Amino acid sequence: MSPLVGVLALQGASGEHADALRKLGARAQEVRIPKDLASIDAIILPGGESTTISMLLESSETFEPLSELLAQGLPAFGTCAGMIMLSNEVLDGRSDQRSFNRIDISVRRNAFGRQIASFEKEIDVLGLEDPFPAVFIRAPGVEVAGPAVEVLATVELDKGNEIPVLCRQNNVLVSSFHPELTNDLRLHQMFLNEV
Repeated sequence: MSPLVGVLALQGASGEHADALRKLGARAQEVRIPKDLASIDAIILPGGESTTISMLLESSETFEPLSELLAQGLPAFGTCAGMIMLSNEVLDGRSDQRSFNRIDISVRRNAFGRQIASFEKEIDVLGLEDPFPAVFIRAPGVEVAGPAVEVLATVELDKGNEIPVLCRQNNVLVSSFHPELTNDLRLHQMFLNEV
């Protein structure tokens, strides 16, 4: 049977992630409350606003059960705000903002600037033959990646300063950008290969 992948559907482009999963033969299930976590084989945390997502996870009483599943090794793919949620350190978040501490990265929110500084760029990704069309919208960036983290792609932030934008640690994949906003399914397939 194809894997059942939960897509956190509190904010962000959850529908686009679900469509990408279905195109690749996986089953997708929206996750809004704790019972939606039952039987999932993996989860995608989409973009949005990380502090809002954190508060919505708390108010829906979903943060703790999801945190437990992630700590037990549930495969996860975090895009944009999802990257922030899975990181072990948010450098400029709110003091009450919580993350899941599943990948050893320190992340800065809006590392590339505000909404007006959003951009698209073809990036080289380790393991992919052709460049990937990355869509950056108020994107976070990785300032520090721990020794167990595999940096799969970087983007030049300023002259000569490369910043990691796609990272993997074990079965956790995170991206600064929005792969669900393109027709390119290779990163979703890379994630499904871990499930």
